[in-house]
Amino acid sequence: MNVITRLTRWACVCAGLLVAMHAAQASCLGDKPLRGVNMAGAEFNSAKMPGTLFKDYTYPSAADLRYFADQGANTIRLPFRWERMQRTPGGSLDAGEVKVMAKVVESAKQMGLCLILDAHNYGTYGKQPVGSPELPASMLSDFWLRMSEAFADADHVAFGLMNEPAHAGRSDWARTAQEVVTALRGAGSRHLVMVSGAGWSGAHDWMHPHKGLSNAQAFAGLTDPLKRSVIEVHQYADHNASGMNKDCIAPERMRGILKRVGDWASANNQRLFLGEFGVPPDPACLETLKAQLEAMREAPWAGWTYWAAGAWWGNYPFSVHPLAGGVPRAQLALLKEEW
Repeated sequence: MNVITRLTRWACVCAGLLVAMHAAQASCLGDKPLRGVNMAGAEFNSAKMPGTLFKDYTYPSAADLRYFADQGANTIRLPFRWERMQRTPGGSLDAGEVKVMAKVVESAKQMGLCLILDAHNYGTYGKQPVGSPELPASMLSDFWLRMSEAFADADHVAFGLMNEPAHAGRSDWARTAQEVVTALRGAGSRHLVMVSGAGWSGAHDWMHPHKGLSNAQAFAGLTDPLKRSVIEVHQYADHNASGMNKDCIAPERMRGILKRVGDWASANNQRLFLGEFGVPPDPACLETLKAQLEAMREAPWAGWTYWAAGAWWGNYPFSVHPLAGGVPRAQLALLKEEW
């Protein structure tokens, strides 16, 4: 065996060991804050159900995941549609969809990423709101119990019970979320669970009552015997916090919003996760993004995922998916400082 061959083999062995060590160290349940991006695509084209995979919707490739792992991210939030994963409420999971998602899970694990599986359904299945007579809370519990069996690796997979449950009643959602957490623990699930606030989950109006009930009131008493449930909030930087505009509020105003909800969480022994936030790449908005990231460096913040990445975004102004040729987006530099 010549010197070049020996060196080549040694390099391959070392690279393999590094990958194995990185994957072994990764955990959704560890002490390190979970920080990364939303990898959008599997929730696209909700008007086409179930739709055609890789035509109407897509899952991230290993290369997509690798890009952000190499940048330093340790978490990927993966939005998907409940209707695609479970074609009938209460029925079996779709085998084809499980197979595709399992491939993403395995890729993420090998790269040392915690993968948050996020049911991106806004509080509904089809047109039926969760908690209604047509779609009782037990249907969502059934879904996540099946998911906990299909994706049992709690060290590398976490569950986002429901993205922005705006179409479910506020009290209904708070009750449903607690029922799902209780059901998962009763079945032996060890997974980290993200429980979205009711409505649009906004941090800015966490204390404001809607029909007599605020998120601050509804989720102050959320319980989990394993203490592995985290309350998920969202906070976009535009003037109405919708994420639909290209303007941004002042950095100090953003700091105040996150401090208030953080103080609430600390007072009620809850942890927080900022599941969605994003800005366009202009200088003023980047200053607000910087302030937002700095405000989440300490407890009770368990982490965050920026909105968004994904190969299908094109010119979407909030995107941090690399441009052609791998050119990084402007927002990425600030995210990397925290990773």
